[in-house]
Formats: sequence, structure tokens, C-alpha cells
Amino acid sequence: MSLTLYLHPLASFCHKVLIALYENDIAFEASIVDFSNPGSAAAHIERWPVGKIPVLHDSVGNRVVAETSIMIEYLQRHYPGPVLLIPDDAGLQLDVRLWDRFFDLYVSVPMQKIVGDRLRSEGATDPFGVAEARATLDTAYGMIEGQLYNGLWITGDTFTMADCSALPALFFATTVHPIGDDRPMLRDYLERLLARPSVRRVLSEAQPYFKFFPYREAMPARFLEPMA
Repeated sequence: MSLTLYLHPLASFCHKVLIALYENDIAFEASIVDFSNPGSAAAHIERWPVGKIPVLHDSVGNRVVAETSIMIEYLQRHYPGPVLLIPDDAGLQLDVRLWDRFFDLYVSVPMQKIVGDRLRSEGATDPFGVAEARATLDTAYGMIEGQLYNGLWITGDTFTMADCSALPALFFATTVHPIGDDRPMLRDYLERLLARPSVRRVLSEAQPYFKFFPYREAMPARFLEPMA
């Protein structure tokens, strides 16, 4: 097997790449990076000095591919499948890349700020930063709501890389900062994402690790029960 994905099952950015892999039934080996284990952490730092996950290794050419959007583009180019996650049309490509970045930067990043703040020791928290992150999420939710009038998925009626990015971002963000009743299009979109087989597989694999999520008490009960 030529592909190895270095990941952690609870990491939202890892979920993004896993969804892309499962959408096209691409064979790969999953290797968990345990940052609490000095040996595992050191091996990953040697692999990718920035130390972020996920990282994809392709033994064909001994190539390391980092950054989730680049990984998905790499997979489409070198391991194509029936689901075209990045369209051929140049204009549509820009839309997909825009919304892919949007979910990473304006949903996942503020979500991680909120989650990370809960892990800080007493006296070291950042209430102002958390308030800013929540305001960013409110703005993002409103923009997503408006965009969804254009189709079933975030860039139209076709599932793309941007939707791979959307699911993990929204799954965790809406747990720490609920959508609210004034975003029906966003609520319906999240349910469509959750119903997709690739997504259900990713969340089912992550479920044993949800007990470590700092906002576990806010996670809907249906995600803490076995998923079919």
C-alpha cells in the first residue's frame, strides 16, 4: 500500500482528508500520531518539522504531502476516483477553493480557539479572544446561510472538497457555538453532510475519542451512541 496518512482520530483537519479518501474509496494505511509519546512526536517532527497533522506519505517517489487542501488535490491528480472533488471548470475551481479556505480559516480556526482556551490553566485564559472567535463564527454562519441558497452543497449541487472541509469544521464548531434557530439552511446542510456515508464512517471511527473532547458535555447525545 503506497499511501500512509499520519493523523489523530479526533483532529478535525484529519477528518477533512479522511472524507476525501473515503469518497473515492482510496486505499491507505492510517497511522496515529501520539504527541504524548516522545518517540511518536519526534518521528512526526522529522517527517514534517511544522509538527501539524495530518500528513500524507506516498511511498511512490517517497513524497510527503502536507496541508489538507493540497493533499486532496494530490489525491485527485494521482489517485483519481469517481467523485470529482475539484471540478474541471476553472471558475468553479475558484469557488471550491474559496469555500474550502473559508471553512478552514473562519470556522475551524475560531472553533479551535474556543476549545483551546478551555484547556488553559486558571489565570491563563483569554476571554477576549474567545469572544472574538464566537463573533467570527456568528459572521461565518450567516455567510454560509446565504451561500446555501445556491444549491444542496456549499458551491452548488455537487459535493466537492469544500464540503469535505465543511463537515469537520461545522461538526465541532456547532458543538461549542450552536447555530441558533435563525439559520435553517445551515441546519439542513449540516444534516445532509452528516447523512453522507463517508462522513458517517469518519465520525464512527472518531467516536471512541469523543470522550477526550474538551466540550464533550455539549456534544449531542446521538454522536455518543453507536453510529450505523
